[in-house]
Amino acid sequence: MNRTKPLAGRLLMGLLLAGAALPAVAQLSPEAQRAWAEAQERKAEQLMRGASQGAGADAPAAGTGARNPAAAPVAPEQRDRWAPDMGKLFATGGVIQVEGAGGGGLAPWALITGYGTRDSYGANAHYTTVRTQDYTLKSYGVAVGIMDRVELSAAKQEFYGSLAPLNNLRISQDIFGVKVKLAGDAVYNQDQWLPQIAAGVMFKRNNGIGGLGAVTSVKQLGAASDSGIDYYLAATKLFLDQSILLNGTLRLTKANQMGLLGFGGDRGDRYQPMGEFSAAYLINRQLAIGAEYRMKPRNLAADSEKDYADAFIAWFPSKNLSLTLAYVSLGDITIYNPKRQNGVYLSLQAGF
Repeated sequence: MNRTKPLAGRLLMGLLLAGAALPAVAQLSPEAQRAWAEAQERKAEQLMRGASQGAGADAPAAGTGARNPAAAPVAPEQRDRWAPDMGKLFATGGVIQVEGAGGGGLAPWALITGYGTRDSYGANAHYTTVRTQDYTLKSYGVAVGIMDRVELSAAKQEFYGSLAPLNNLRISQDIFGVKVKLAGDAVYNQDQWLPQIAAGVMFKRNNGIGGLGAVTSVKQLGAASDSGIDYYLAATKLFLDQSILLNGTLRLTKANQMGLLGFGGDRGDRYQPMGEFSAAYLINRQLAIGAEYRMKPRNLAADSEKDYADAFIAWFPSKNLSLTLAYVSLGDITIYNPKRQNGVYLSLQAGF
């Protein structure tokens, strides 16, 4: 039985009785009138509290009708629509590769960075360093995934020499990327052979050379241009039951050493298709191991460029942090230092 009606009746009766008592109250002293008014206020407050508690106690149980607003969960439309949902599975955004895109260490994958689902967004910041016997490469930047469909990235690469005659060498370039998922879903399409497919572009601009005296531009080393665009198509397949991820990327590029030595050259100035391949095994939801291979063009007489390869281990202590450690082989860098460059790759990524 609803207690609200009898409580409302008691409130009305109290008001009527108070109205009837007003002539008698008028005969009291001012102090007595104030005491009487305060007593009536206390009674009204008690009645109102009783009405509120009674309405809450008589609310139907879950599933039988209207719910107690104090106990009901917040409706989806009342939540903060701008808060990221972090709804994707562990590691399904990949890490940030050395050019700023979501993927492995060397190759972009079809996965969209971050942990935002199709109704949300995600973002990451990264810092990566690669140290070989004679060179150091640093990369840092940010990437944003929107509705698990579009990825935007910005990264800066800095390259340093440490062995004469290139011990003072300094090169940097800026990279801006866009990736769009075209088809498939690496997680939900487990009953299909169709992989997740994405297309992307990387806009690259070399900022020149420092530490080599009169040589200040990559064009002086034979490059046709100091800026260029890479186009790629990536396909990623995740086998959840086997804890295996496979990726293949086809890149059209003119870039020499990813663009650090410019684009095109005296040996050729046309786009060439280059294959990039990744395989990873998820030991558990927080740890993955794998390997990558990346083919490279050979446009410069001054650089007998070799393919890249790595073997990596990636740790995901939480969805907000990942750490990737790899052994990497970058091949020869220039004819001025004709020695295979092997070393350590370390990348830290933070985001949501």
